[in-house]
Amino acid sequence: MNKKTIVVKFGTSTLTQGSPKLNSPHMMEIVRQIAKLHNDGFRIVIVTSGAIAAGRHYLNHPQLPPTIASKQLLAAVGQSQLIQAWEKLFAIYDIHIGQLLLTRADIEDRERFLNARDTLHALLDNHIIPVINENDAVATAEIKVGDNDNLSALVAILVQAEQLYLLTDQQGLFDSDPRKNPEAKLIPVVEQITDHIRSIAGGSGTNLGTGGMMTKIIAADVATRSGIETIIAPGNRPNVIADLAYEQNIGTKFIAHQSDRLESRKQWLFAAPSAGIITVDEGAQNAILEQNKSLLPAGIVNVEGRFSRGEVVKIRTQSGKDIALGMPRYNSDALQLIKGRKSADIENVLGYEYGAVAMHRDDMIIL
Repeated sequence: MNKKTIVVKFGTSTLTQGSPKLNSPHMMEIVRQIAKLHNDGFRIVIVTSGAIAAGRHYLNHPQLPPTIASKQLLAAVGQSQLIQAWEKLFAIYDIHIGQLLLTRADIEDRERFLNARDTLHALLDNHIIPVINENDAVATAEIKVGDNDNLSALVAILVQAEQLYLLTDQQGLFDSDPRKNPEAKLIPVVEQITDHIRSIAGGSGTNLGTGGMMTKIIAADVATRSGIETIIAPGNRPNVIADLAYEQNIGTKFIAHQSDRLESRKQWLFAAPSAGIITVDEGAQNAILEQNKSLLPAGIVNVEGRFSRGEVVKIRTQSGKDIALGMPRYNSDALQLIKGRKSADIENVLGYEYGAVAMHRDDMIIL
C-alpha cells in the first residue's frame, strides 16, 4: 500500500468552474479521483476554497456592503454548504471526512500547532480525509494566513506531506502571462524559486477567488524549503490528481530542497511569525552562518521585544539583515541581563541557568 501523504488545494475557480456557484459534477469528478487514491493507500488532505462563493449562492446573491463583516457573513453561511457538498460526495464512496478551520493563530502557537498536527495525523491514521479551510468567519487581518495557497503550504508542513498540489484555472507557471501573450510557454520544472520566477508570476485571474499566481509561488517557496515537492496544475484536466500522484508530468513542478528538509520542530519555526529580535555581533554571525554553531550570550548586542523562552525570534546582524529564526533558551528579560557576557557568568547573573547557549543550533533555521 502506498503511504505517500499529499495535500491538494482547490481554488474557488476550480470548484466553481467559472460559474457563480459550486460545480457539483466537477466536484464529483474530483472526489472520484481522491477516492481511488484513498483506497490505493495514499493519505490525502484537502485544502478547499469556495465558502464565500457557496454562501453568496445559497443566499441568492444578496446586495451587501463591501465590508469585512459581509465577507465573514458569507463565509459563515457558505462554510456549512461547502462542507456538506464534500461530505455528500465522499459518502457515495463510503469515505468519511473531518473538517478543520484554521487561522494563523493556530499555527503560530506551539501548543496549538502540535494539537492541529496530532488531529490531522489521527484523522489520516483512521482513514478519514481532512478537509481544511481558513476560518474566515472569525479571522481578523492579524490572524489570517491570507489565502488558501499559503494555508495549504503550512498544512503540508503540519502533516509532513511529500507533495503539495495547487490546482488552479491555469495550466501551470508560464514564462509570461498567457492571457496576454499567446506565445507564452509553460515552465515544466522549477529547480529554485528566484527573483526572476517571482517576477513572471501575475495577478489574480478571477474575481471569485483571492489568490493569484504570486501566492502560489510564495506557497511553493515555503513548501519546497521544507522538503515538500509542489506542483501547480490545471484543476479541470481529466484525472489530474490521480495522474500527479502516479508521477505523470503535468503543470509546473517545484523541486523540493531535500538536503534542507526540516524536522517538525524546525518546520514549525519556519511557519511561525517572530515574537522579537536578537541582534548579534560579527563573531556570532560567522559562528552561526559559517561554523554551524549555537548562539552564545557573548555574541548578543541587543534584544528587542518581550518574549518567553521557546517563542520564535529573529536573529539579525548589526547591519540589519535577518539571518535566522530560532527558539531561545532564555526569555527576553534574561537575555537583556546576560547579553555580551560569557556563558560561565549566566548562573551568577540570573541565579539559574538553562545551559551555556542562548539559542541552540538545533532550535535554529538559517534564512
